[in-house]
Amino acid sequence: MESLTETDQIGREMQFTKGIASFVASMAFAIQGAVAADEALIAAAKKEGTVTWYTTQIVTQFARPAAEAFQKKYGVKVDFVRGDSVEIALRVTNEAKAGRVFADVFDSTSGLGALKRENLIEPWIPEAARRLPEAFWDKDAYWVATNVFIHQPSYNTNLVARGSEPKTYEDLLDPRWKGKMSWAGHATPSGGPGFVGVILHAIGQEKGLAYLRQLATQNITPLSISSRAAVDQVIAGEYSIVLQALNHQPVISARLGAPVDWMPLSPALGILSVASLMKNSPHPNAGKLLIDYFISEEGQKLFQVGDYITVDPAIPPREASLSPSSGKFSAFYLAPEELETALPKWTQTFRDIFR
Repeated sequence: MESLTETDQIGREMQFTKGIASFVASMAFAIQGAVAADEALIAAAKKEGTVTWYTTQIVTQFARPAAEAFQKKYGVKVDFVRGDSVEIALRVTNEAKAGRVFADVFDSTSGLGALKRENLIEPWIPEAARRLPEAFWDKDAYWVATNVFIHQPSYNTNLVARGSEPKTYEDLLDPRWKGKMSWAGHATPSGGPGFVGVILHAIGQEKGLAYLRQLATQNITPLSISSRAAVDQVIAGEYSIVLQALNHQPVISARLGAPVDWMPLSPALGILSVASLMKNSPHPNAGKLLIDYFISEEGQKLFQVGDYITVDPAIPPREASLSPSSGKFSAFYLAPEELETALPKWTQTFRDIFR
């Protein structure tokens, strides 16, 4: 089954590349009807000529096609640097402390609180952000969400017959799942600590702790890998279920023939990927225009083609069931600052109960 995972990865990248190329080509005809950014901002951005973007987005799924489409539309060159949330936060912090701000825009799912405390973010969001649900933009204008990540359990459809999978969190306590479940064991919302947070949010501290102690008797295997790698292990048949993973990942894999699906349990945890403008950036107008582009109709359709979950309710994800607004489940969202406060508490509870 290891070869299936490799094929899955290659096929996914080919699929994204073809789909995005087709989309970008077709957008030339659709742009005229879209709501344009402020003409003065566009002119100022074009005068600056370039924008530097530090991103956590997957290169083939969004970063490269978005950079190319933006440059084609506005004539503003996009230089992007890709890293995970920790790498991006550390990089912008160190560069700012050295008095050399290179990034104009960065996006991330975590670390925003520390950057705000260091006064490294310029409060600004596009006016168009206010058309989005209130959970998706900061009232103090430090960030706007560009896409969301929904966490749900995934399962191997060869090992768990469709229709027999757990339908509720209570179903996970069934003895038949004992020793057959896994999750990422490190301090991440995409692993065991994030699952703890879901339960405590759903049924409260006292009942939640009681449930988690029961769940601990199910002998869940902690894995020192990412949630994506944990889904791959489920695909390979190492485990029947992974309890906390991004729900778009099994959809992508299943489309390529992998024996995997996800469970729409309620509530689910939604994590925001947010974009912010760097303070004292070298190209502030181009940075503002790029953030505006991310949440525009064209930008959201690029997220859609890349199989991400969009923030614009008018543009559902390509697989509509992935989103709570069009799927059959509920979700709660934490602002980046709220997540940073909550995650250490969830992690400690996870360690107390499951280790």
